[in-house]
Amino acid sequence: MVYLVGAGAGDVGLLTCKAAELLRAADVVIYDRLADDAILNLCPRAKKIYVGKAAGRHTLKQSEINQLLVDTARQNEIVVRLKGGDPFVFGRGGEEALYLRENNLPFEIVPGVTSAVAVPAYAGIPVTHRGIAASFAVVTGHEDPSKPESSINWSKLATAVDTLIFLMGVANLPQIVAKLIEHGRSPETPAALIRWGTKPTQEVFVTTLAEVPNVKVQPPAIFVVGDVVNLREQLKWFDVRPLFGKKILVTRARAQASKLSAKLQALGANVIECPTIKIAPPSDEFRQLDAAIKILREFDWTIFTSANGVEQFFARLKVHGLDARALNKVAAIGSATAEKLSTFGIVADVVPKNFVAESLADALKPFVDGKKVLIARAEIARDVLPDALKSFGADVTVAPAYKTLSESPAHVDFDAIDLATFTSSSTVENFVAAHGVDALKKFPSAAIGTITARTLKNFGVEAAVVADEFTIDGLVAAVKKFFGGDVT
Repeated sequence: MVYLVGAGAGDVGLLTCKAAELLRAADVVIYDRLADDAILNLCPRAKKIYVGKAAGRHTLKQSEINQLLVDTARQNEIVVRLKGGDPFVFGRGGEEALYLRENNLPFEIVPGVTSAVAVPAYAGIPVTHRGIAASFAVVTGHEDPSKPESSINWSKLATAVDTLIFLMGVANLPQIVAKLIEHGRSPETPAALIRWGTKPTQEVFVTTLAEVPNVKVQPPAIFVVGDVVNLREQLKWFDVRPLFGKKILVTRARAQASKLSAKLQALGANVIECPTIKIAPPSDEFRQLDAAIKILREFDWTIFTSANGVEQFFARLKVHGLDARALNKVAAIGSATAEKLSTFGIVADVVPKNFVAESLADALKPFVDGKKVLIARAEIARDVLPDALKSFGADVTVAPAYKTLSESPAHVDFDAIDLATFTSSSTVENFVAAHGVDALKKFPSAAIGTITARTLKNFGVEAAVVADEFTIDGLVAAVKKFFGGDVT
């Protein structure tokens, strides 16, 4: 089966549920130039084949793409042909479907959110609006209007509808404008060029029809003509968010980056993920943790100092055929760790007001004298907590639940970064190990808490941002405030 799938207008959030489901199941994905990397990340097991086209640079001819679909479909169960926007809106999906039918191969069409409507919407321009525009037309801008046999009826198109949307028309803008004015469209008609619409790099240029050829813009861009363009000043929303256009580096482990990235993206940031650590089993392959789990009911308290520790601990608990019922009292270093515990049905008995080891030790002081305490934590961590608990009379066992390793360096232009976020000391240390201390000094840094800020300072960097609350939400609020956004 071949699925002709629309990837939407650019923002990965505009991908349909059905498209995402098919991408996860696909054996092969054949994709175009405008498919977002985040969309391609949904299909890690699929073979990916790029067949994108840019002006004057076609990876394959359309006839070759058609044949590739046929050949691939005959060797694989699920083939996804991923197209920007919608397959049937200047996506040549009809041609590909016809070729599949001629070769007796089954196909399905999965519509996508077309850029013709979505991109103007992200620019605050509705293609229709009561009292202003009752009709719109979507026109290819790829066809040269000056050729003798144009398939576009310019004499009727120019004034027949209220809003005109031209796709793929940057190279032909002077000719398109000339044709529209020649056939009756007023040179003073409001017009807009929207580049990389729906993405954090979106640019919007508002002008008049006559002045459009003077706007310097590179493809891909959409050209909108009509009085609805005047509504942008009142309706713009996407590119006025507090972090819009800011390039923010997220150094969190790849498996954990999504939450922080999503919150920053929701505020308009252009997030660059550059994981510096990855989570792995401890060096002793859980021997100490397994030994502790075998006598888990003997521990009066089990203490967790990170969400990673919770996740790894309960994975080992399951290996031993146990669950949360084997635990007695439980403490968490902070709200994120407590939240992770709640996913396993545990409500932490103690969570300190300040999410650091010192505060957790103080919170536990009244309860641990003469008690057996298990600390499930990272293999390498500060000894502040176990030392303090021992001084309070506790019998402390430290069992490594995981270790952090350096992630392979990502290729990032650090000079273009507006701010980098660090969510632990290990992210700082491994960033320096991977990229060097000079790279760390190229941009302002945001630390999730005072301990991480102290680690930055050890490398000669004063944190520009330190979260008041040592959580992802606290870090995001501090970043927003740093760039002048209201934190309420």
